[in-house]
Amino acid sequence: MQRISIVSPCFNEEDNVTACYEAVKAIFDRDLPGYEREHIFVDNASSDRTVEILREIAATDPGVKIVVNARNFGVYKSTFNGLRHATGDATLCMLPVDLQDPPEHLPEFVKLWESGYDIVAGARSTREEGLVLRSARKAFYRIVNWLSEFELSPDVGEFQLVDRKVLNAVLSHNDHYPYIRGIIASVGFKKVIIPYTWKARKRGVSKHNLLMLIDQALNAIFAFTKAPMRFCTFVGFGIAIFSILFSLFSIIAWFMGVGDAPRGTTTIIVALFFLSGIQLLFIGMLGEYITAIHNQVRGGPTVIEKELINIGQENGFESPSRSGAVTSFPTRKA
Repeated sequence: MQRISIVSPCFNEEDNVTACYEAVKAIFDRDLPGYEREHIFVDNASSDRTVEILREIAATDPGVKIVVNARNFGVYKSTFNGLRHATGDATLCMLPVDLQDPPEHLPEFVKLWESGYDIVAGARSTREEGLVLRSARKAFYRIVNWLSEFELSPDVGEFQLVDRKVLNAVLSHNDHYPYIRGIIASVGFKKVIIPYTWKARKRGVSKHNLLMLIDQALNAIFAFTKAPMRFCTFVGFGIAIFSILFSLFSIIAWFMGVGDAPRGTTTIIVALFFLSGIQLLFIGMLGEYITAIHNQVRGGPTVIEKELINIGQENGFESPSRSGAVTSFPTRKA
């Protein structure tokens, strides 16, 4: 029997985890009876009853596996680490427990995967959200696709079913801050995109604020493109050429007696602030790359796991063959 793995990150989602579990289980019982279900919940150190509820679920259902982080490592790091625990023949990379990405599409995804597609990606063609956020997302995808060396399909997130070989290729990336949808797009393989409606959240409050979205966008740009540094090079070269030409023009004008070279405090102030702004912009871009490099070369685990539930390792401890995460506690069997 083939196994389908589903990874669901959560943080303070006591109102949603049960509904998510029941929705996925009902879909497998009704539409995917010939497949084994592996539902991995990755908890980011919730302070409410999320882990307690998941513990109760896992005690009665061995198909539910739980990773409890020692602290909140963010949704991408936690999800990427959860993918390391997936053992399925195909894996749904991210199904948030708020069910804004509808699990009802999973049977269709599995059918397409069985027909030969290595990646079945859901595209949020319709979003039940405000105009500002929709416009900002569209602008982001245009910028990334313009700057990157590969195409990041618009509106495609981590709601993707990937074959085992694709997941292995994704997990081979030793990335301190993994941008999962970008990594999946970069590895290639045969892909099909299925549009769907991204639903409004019914319960609870989204943990993604504007600053987190900006951080994720900058991570995508600086992780998968070299265009910002190219931009700095070309603009710097252009300003240098302009300065040389301006100097030559001033000297020639002086020798020909065609008036004095432009002078005045206004010109100096404008030029000074313009060049200072350009320098600060370029220093900021360099800082983004240096910070990313610094975090990468420091090494260390991407995520620290506090507890594993229904996830078996030999002798109850974390296998040393799996990089990127450290588990300091023995595995608990629910």
